[in-house]
Order: sequence, then structure tokens, then C-alpha cells
Amino acid sequence: MEMAEGDDEEFGFSRNYFLAKELDGSGKKSTRKLSDIDLVDEQELRAAASNLEPKHAKEVRELMNSYRSLYPKWLFELRCGFGLLMYGFGSKKALIEDFASTALTEYSVVVINGYLQSINIKQVLVALAEILCDQMKNKRSNTSGNMPKGQQPFNSKSVNDLLAFLDGPQVEENDCFICIIVHNIDGPGLRDSETQQILARLASCSHIRIVASIDHVNAPLLWDKKMVHTQFNWCWYHVPTFAAYKIEGTFFPLILTNGNTTQSAKTAALVLQSLTPNAQSVFRVLAEYQLSHPDEKEFKDHELVKTRRDTDGQDCLYIPLTAEALGKLLLEIGQ
Repeated sequence: MEMAEGDDEEFGFSRNYFLAKELDGSGKKSTRKLSDIDLVDEQELRAAASNLEPKHAKEVRELMNSYRSLYPKWLFELRCGFGLLMYGFGSKKALIEDFASTALTEYSVVVINGYLQSINIKQVLVALAEILCDQMKNKRSNTSGNMPKGQQPFNSKSVNDLLAFLDGPQVEENDCFICIIVHNIDGPGLRDSETQQILARLASCSHIRIVASIDHVNAPLLWDKKMVHTQFNWCWYHVPTFAAYKIEGTFFPLILTNGNTTQSAKTAALVLQSLTPNAQSVFRVLAEYQLSHPDEKEFKDHELVKTRRDTDGQDCLYIPLTAEALGKLLLEIGQ
């Protein structure tokens, strides 16, 4: 088979490219380390980041206006029982809150900030139940004048009882519902399996509608097919905003800053959150052993785990953190 002229040129270009890579030795592993970077103070870095001027303001405004034209469609889908899931580059916080303040004025709205480190999901359910109870009282008093019987305090009810109450029968076809805004439903305070199961059950309740955003590339792995198609019932929307994650980033340590003991532990904890439970268990065992044998190890750089040759010639792993930082790190990962 004869090769076309264009294909021949492309083949020659590819061959020369890889030959050049081979000659300049670029395939070798880089010797540069994170410790070689000239780190700065965290407050100085945050101040510099906050003073960055946004670019392409006109294009961003036009993009946001195009999303606002979708608000009636989004509201219709919520009323039909769907959930809205926003994804794409940039913070979706301002967009979702603008949608809520513009199109959801007739409904009660509860906001969950999933980018926070910890969230009490039971208290969220209690708050939702109290709001729904008040709405039902107002509706009954306006129609029949009969007030509902006194109920057991919601704080004393179980999660299952609260979900059952929120999934109660609707009296009318256009009955009221509560809309939940979840910024970063894949955030650190919500991404554990138990919380995601509760959120999925909550989203399927008759009196609940949900609008959420995701930013982690692996966020869809949090849900199985039933959760996606039956409980959350997502309508996916690609809505890149190119907005800075100013508020969301406030609660995470910056890696490229000079860190003290607490900062080092938080940064290491962020890395460990992305690992499997088995890998975290291995790291925990290593950290506990190192704390109990403080004279057997040395710390040389800022990497999370390093390998060194032991006295008997075997390779062993160690964590290059101080004993104080290791103790705080164990607290961060639940020990």
C-alpha cells in the first residue's frame, strides 16, 4: 500500500520528534523536588491570589447571561421531580445562588456548604423537617383551620424517621417543596459513603428538590446506578463559569506555602483523603510505629513517604514529619 504524501510528512515529523526526545535524554526521570521550590508565607500568597484581576469580563458576563436564560427550564425540571447537577471549570456557587434568588423565591431554600471540612447531616435533616412542618401548619390553618396534633421533637427522631417524614404524601398536586442547594456535594464533609447514601435518599423524598455542584474529577464514582437514575434523578448541566474558587479555597491549606506543624499535617491529610481505606491503614501503622521508635528514623525532605536502606540492607519506609506533626495527622485522619 502506498503512503499518501501528507501521511509521509506526518510520519517523518513523528519519527524526528521521538528521535529528538531520545537524543536530549528527556525520557529520564526529573531530579527536581517540591522542596526545591522557594515557598512563601500563606497570608502573602492568599493576598496575592485575591488581588488577581479577572480577565475576559465581557465574555464571562455573556456566558452567565446565557445560563440565566435556562432558569425557567431548570425550574420546570425541579417541579417535575428531577435534581440539577452543575459541573464545569470554575466556581458554580454564585451561579446557583443567583438561580435560587431569581427563580426559587416561592419556595423554601436550604443551603449546604459541602466544601466545609465537617457537616452534621442529621442536623440538616432536622432543619428540613422543621421547615416542612411549619409549611404544613400554615397550609392547614389557611384551608381548614384545623392545626395538626403536637409532634415529637425532631431532634429526638432517627435519620430514618426524619426521611420518612420528608417523604410523606403530598396533599395537593402542586404541593410545596423545599429546595436544597448543595455547593460541592463531592466536598470533604459529604463524600463518605454513608452521607452520600443519606443525601440520595433525601433527594428522592416527595417534598425535597436538590440543586448541587461538583468539582472533583472523580465525583461520579460516589454514586451507583440506582443513586444516579432513581434517587438523585440528575439532570446534568455543563456550566463552566471560569470564576475563582475564592470561598471554597479558604478552607484548604495551600501547598506552595511555608507551613508549620499544623499546616504540614493538614496538607498530608488532604493527600491521604484521596487514597483507599486500606492504604490509609498502612500509612497509619507506619506513623504509629515511627512515633513509638523516634530514634530509628531521620527526616530529609518534604515528601510524604520516603525509602531508606536499613542496617540489615533492607529497604524501609518512613514518613518525613516531626512527631508533633504525626500526632496531629493521626487526629486528622480519624485516629
